[in-house]
Amino acid sequence: MTEEELIKKCQRGSRSAQEQLYARYADRLYRLAYRYIKSDTDAEDVIMLSFAKVFSSIGSFVYRGEGCTEGWMRRIVVNEALMWLRKKHNFNLTESLDATLQEPDLQPYGQMDAEDVYQFVLLLPTGYRTVFNLSVIEGYNHAEIAALLQINENTSRSQLFKAKTLLKKMLTREGYHYGT
Repeated sequence: MTEEELIKKCQRGSRSAQEQLYARYADRLYRLAYRYIKSDTDAEDVIMLSFAKVFSSIGSFVYRGEGCTEGWMRRIVVNEALMWLRKKHNFNLTESLDATLQEPDLQPYGQMDAEDVYQFVLLLPTGYRTVFNLSVIEGYNHAEIAALLQINENTSRSQLFKAKTLLKKMLTREGYHYGT
């Protein structure tokens, strides 16, 4: 069944279509939630809340082509994960850094296996990991991150700077160096 057909059936309230949509995307969306939450049970809770939101609002969803469904659901999962994190973590408890400091360059580490990098990202403190995920993985700018996390842009910049600095230290300590 195509993605478009699946969405149309879900919009008509088909339980089997909802099950198929869940089966098709749950694993990927769980991994997305886990990147932010870092707890199996809490990430599962976020996924359940996200799919409840997906199914309650799918009637107003407008299909715009292959891949748009996953993008729409990813935004819902990220927003649910951020709401969960805001309840547990105060993102404002980070001092700002001097804006003239040069951000660490992680580009040379780009040839590493994605799973290796992912494991290091999971070790970052919550605030650093969240801003890193939003900026580097999801592509949000600092103004958007500030709005999502209800912090100021300088705090977002500071968290990203510190995340990259710590990530670079961890990678170097584990033997990953430029050009490897």
